[in-house]
Amino acid sequence: MISKVSEYTLCSLLFKTTTNTNTNLQTLLKLITKTPNKSVIVAPEVCLSGFDYDNFEAVADFFPHAISEIKKASFGKIIIFTIIQKRDSKFYNFVKVIHNGKVVYERAKAKLFRFGGEDEHFDEGESRHVEIVEIEGIKIGILICFELRFKELWKQLEGADVIAVPSWWGVLRSQHFKVLTQALAIMNQCYVVASDSLNQECTKMSAIINPQGEVLLNGNKPCLELQYSKKEIALMRRYMDVGIG
Repeated sequence: MISKVSEYTLCSLLFKTTTNTNTNLQTLLKLITKTPNKSVIVAPEVCLSGFDYDNFEAVADFFPHAISEIKKASFGKIIIFTIIQKRDSKFYNFVKVIHNGKVVYERAKAKLFRFGGEDEHFDEGESRHVEIVEIEGIKIGILICFELRFKELWKQLEGADVIAVPSWWGVLRSQHFKVLTQALAIMNQCYVVASDSLNQECTKMSAIINPQGEVLLNGNKPCLELQYSKKEIALMRRYMDVGIG
């Protein structure tokens, strides 16, 4: 990993997932190309397919092509998204972090949303794999949607500079999404980049929260941007010292 911190822009994407995986991929790639060089980009959960339980095999078959195309678009950028992947005859919701043409981090969703029946279709990952990864000097943690509700996972990501939250969050619980993402930024004194889907059943709300807890909402922008500042994190942790290094 490169230890020197460069000037990066945090980007939260917001777009609608259709029933056509290739259309969704092209939308994602188009938005990625519009982001500045040196961006940390967070896309909504399973944005290339949605939870298309009736077509899991076809979605999984699309996986290699999608990864290949996103790798091509990742030079000078850090792209965070989740995708349905089949391994050993089991389906998982994998978060991928792609940077400079390589998958630099991945793990399966560790907390499935049983109220929505995710456990009937996916196998669950392991909570111990929820960890911080350092890329270009930025310590990044990821919570996938429902994982945001588990306080022990917040603790595992203590010390992160940026926590990405790719989500498919139900509109009926929009207030929970707002409160939890803001509280996460305040508690861990870091940036939180939350990206939810524009689909009807979702909050249609993405946000970037800074270490002070100030919330920048997307206002229906396809890409919300905020300059990343390591100094702002350090200042907050010195000003309100709660033991986060």
